[in-house]
Amino acid sequence: QVQLVESGGGLVQPGGSLRLSCVASGETFEKYVIGWFRQAPGTEREGVSCVTGDGSTYYKDSVKGRFTISRDNAKNTVYLQMNSLKSEDTAVYYCAADVYGGLMESTYRYWGQGTQVTVSS
Repeated sequence: QVQLVESGGGLVQPGGSLRLSCVASGETFEKYVIGWFRQAPGTEREGVSCVTGDGSTYYKDSVKGRFTISRDNAKNTVYLQMNSLKSEDTAVYYCAADVYGGLMESTYRYWGQGTQVTVSS
């Protein structure tokens, strides 16, 4: 069992930056893939990025070059650094964890409660 808590969301202007954090508690953190997902109003939840236990990273095409995922296993934390934010990045962002994962939400059993990111002038 893994418990996840996200933080770092907020209101930012277009072109700005935010860093989201996902802190995990429970079983051995380093064996889990951690994914970031987002859901905008009226849309389905979509995978944004994920990082494996050994640090391999994957990104949705629309965020490549703007978002960076990283993990600190000593702190049981995964970060999502978001730069050059656009209005279309506005969504609730969730982190998720499982032993096997990718950018499909069906592969994850454990989810955080989400944090709101709003990009607006």
